[in-house]
Amino acid sequence: MVKSVAFEDLVRLPVVQDYVAAFRKATGVSLKVVPPDEAQQRTHFGPGENAFCTLAAGTRAGCVSCSQVERRAVHNAARKRVTQQVYCYAGLTVVAMPVMMDGRHLATLLSGQVFRREPTERDFAIVAGMLGEGTAADWEKKARKAYFETPVVTAERFQAIVQLLSVFAHYLADFAGRYAVAASEAEPDAVANAKQFVQARAADPITLNQIVEHVHVSRFYFCKLFKKSTGMTLTEYVSRVRIEKAKSLLIDPSLRISEIVFAAGFGSIPRFNSAFKQYVGMPPGEYRATQRSQLLT
Repeated sequence: MVKSVAFEDLVRLPVVQDYVAAFRKATGVSLKVVPPDEAQQRTHFGPGENAFCTLAAGTRAGCVSCSQVERRAVHNAARKRVTQQVYCYAGLTVVAMPVMMDGRHLATLLSGQVFRREPTERDFAIVAGMLGEGTAADWEKKARKAYFETPVVTAERFQAIVQLLSVFAHYLADFAGRYAVAASEAEPDAVANAKQFVQARAADPITLNQIVEHVHVSRFYFCKLFKKSTGMTLTEYVSRVRIEKAKSLLIDPSLRISEIVFAAGFGSIPRFNSAFKQYVGMPPGEYRATQRSQLLT
């Protein structure tokens, strides 16, 4: 019996952090993978968060308003099961995209915090008036700077960002379906622990000896058990995990193939090219071009 994939399983996948970092680097826009249910507190996007949003959320009115906008976006994405675009009180756009697998809402991609048009002094005066009660002059100076430094995204670029999120949402759903941390409720502990070991160290050299020492069973027993439980050898599984990581990195146009090869743990370009074509059905360069074309159409 296949075990249901939970949000906690999804966010533990190394590919999630890799993609979030690549997305922020490629677009300049923050991204957070959040639970499918409505959060009771405002989402913290981390180091890449819009500076104005951070300052605004530090005020009582701003924190309440931000939380309401995010809850509405996530709620509508869950209910309608399609991407939602919501404008916040400050005029920024928030995007919520559901990650669906087999009809289940696994997670929501929360992004945005951008302007769709140039803000004006009048816009800032209204927002500052709403948030300014009890704030110091120094706060307003910082808020003004951050407000007018917020990215203004054209319709074409915004559509590309949404399409990039869509690619990731579909990819996550596919990845979760095929490479869940615990694929079966009946999966032996040795196999589950070995998978977790591989996923956490995919970028490093991995040997069979390391695995059997980690799971405390003999080589012969482990190889037989792993093949029976997963339908593949340990070497095949390691390659698949590394390929999935490489696929997420290939979406970032600023990364060279050579950088991706070593970040994904392959060690050599010929080995990477051969494995990638075997599992994906096309060379890495062609896959990258295909993903790029999806964003531009």
